Amino acid sequence: MSQSIGSPAVDVGVIREVIAQHARLGRDLVDADDVLDLYSVGLTSLATVGVMLALEDRFDLEFPESMLGRDTFRSIANIQEAIQSLLA
Repeated sequence: MSQSIGSPAVDVGVIREVIAQHARLGRDLVDADDVLDLYSVGLTSLATVGVMLALEDRFDLEFPESMLGRDTFRSIANIQEAIQSLLA
């Protein structure tokens, strides 16, 4: 992931916390790789909406319609990259 000069890195720990609280995965992601496919471990479309709303609230942003696809929420790394781009 590339970062813009002057923009702070998005804390992956915060993203993991939001996922743990809202994704209803039934498993702990503490040791999971950031590129793990969240849909392959049980993330549903409905749970994705909850994760998205919680991330919007937590980071004070709004995901544009162009980012509302599965790819944005497929992994922790993808979510981090999306949020980073919105905060840049």
